[in-house]
Formats: sequence, C-alpha cells, structure tokens
Amino acid sequence: MNLMTTSNLTTQLLHTATTLARQAGAMALEGRRNGLQNVQTKSTATDMVTEFDKASEVMIVQGLESMRPDDAIIGEEGASHSGTSGITWHIDPIDGTTNFLYALPTWAVSIGAVDEQGPIAGAVYIPALDEMFFATRGGGAFCNGAPIRCNPLDDVSKALVCTGFSYAADQRTLQATRVARFIHQVRDIRRFGAASIDMCFVACGRFDAYFEENLHSWDIAAGDLIAREAGCQTGDFEGNAIRPAQVLVSPPQIFRQLSTLILASSARDR
Repeated sequence: MNLMTTSNLTTQLLHTATTLARQAGAMALEGRRNGLQNVQTKSTATDMVTEFDKASEVMIVQGLESMRPDDAIIGEEGASHSGTSGITWHIDPIDGTTNFLYALPTWAVSIGAVDEQGPIAGAVYIPALDEMFFATRGGGAFCNGAPIRCNPLDDVSKALVCTGFSYAADQRTLQATRVARFIHQVRDIRRFGAASIDMCFVACGRFDAYFEENLHSWDIAAGDLIAREAGCQTGDFEGNAIRPAQVLVSPPQIFRQLSTLILASSARDR
C-alpha cells in the first residue's frame, strides 16, 4: 500500500468514525431528553443498558455496512461481523451508560478503526458537551478541530489522576482500597465513569493520568489512539503494551512513577 493510498484510507476512516459518532450521539441525546422507557441490566445489577445503547449500535452498524461494507465490526451490544478489508471497527455505542441513565453529561459514543498495526483512526463524541475528539495514526489528536496535547507533568505528586471501578462489587472494593493506599501521593483522584472520555481528558490536559482494568476493546480503541497522538504514553500497569485488562495513560514523564504507585498499592490484593 503506497503512502497516498494509506492517506486516503485514513481520511476515509476518520470521516466515517466522526460522522457516525455524531449521528448516533445526537440520536441518543435527543432520546435521553425525551425520557427512557427500557432500562435493563447485563453482567451485574449495576451494569446498565438502555434502548439507546442498542439503537445507537444499530445506527452505527448500518452506517458502516453502507460506507465500509468490507470491514469487520465488533460492538459492545453484540454486533459482530467478519470482514475482508483488514479493518475492524470497535464500537461503544454509549460509553458511560450509568451517566447517561442519570442525565450526567459524561457519556460518549466511541468508534475506533483498527488494522494489523493497531488503531488507525478514532472518534469519541460527547453529545451533551458537543465535543468531538478524534485522531489518526501519525496525524495528531484534536478536539472540535483544535490540536490537543497532554500536560507536560513530571511530578506524580502533582497529578490529577482519574480511575474507574468494576461492575462487580467485590472488585470495586479491592480497587477502592488500592486508591486509598496512594491517594495521598498524588494531587487527587477523580472517577467519571466512561473510559473513552477519561482517556480523551488526559489527552487534552483535563486530567493528568488515567488507569483502569477489566475493560474491553471497544472501550479503548479510539481513546488509546487519541491519547498517544496527543503525546501520552499508554500501556498496562507494568509498562507493556496496552490491553483491555489493564490500561494506564499519562504523560511519559510520570508513567513509571504512577505505575510504581499502582503496582505497590496492588501488591496486597494479589
């Protein structure tokens, strides 16, 4: 594949991601304003799903089937299609469903395109804030068209750190205990409840770092690319390649410091 072909493909993938994220987000926002009629649970009593999670995924999948019919698709609400193009779409139709349920603004539509080298294009749209975060591999990261960069922080004690907790009650207890062990060694802790937004907020400097575990590919495909293109280092808690089971995102200068805190505070949980 020559450079021009690669550039054209990347542009097309980004256009597809941003277009469908905005369309699905607008639909879900309007639906939320009109009221929810069908709220159910999935893996646990706190793992919520609404009619708009499903409607958003259907809208995105139909759009992909029209715009990119040869691509594969993996969606949180069950979408699964094989493809022949080498591109796989990872869809979170509403990331932060609990926030959506409570009419909090921090929920998003996250759409990431991945090839054999990893994420190539991604969009995270926050409808309640009308903010579109997006990136392409090697092309930088943006919010509503303006370039974004992570904070140039080199002292973890001054870091505002975001995290997330599991839907499983016993796991939340362990994770909260871990945070309690090192909260005095960072500026403070936040918990917003939507992994894709958390990663974008590190990318644009609203947080200094973010870590979480037990996620899925659709949670991180777009956010990981956006964060890295904004200058972040991403990986697992030990600094290896990022994986849904463990996600750590921060400016490179504090990555190892934060990794050390997380691992030390987790040691007694193993």
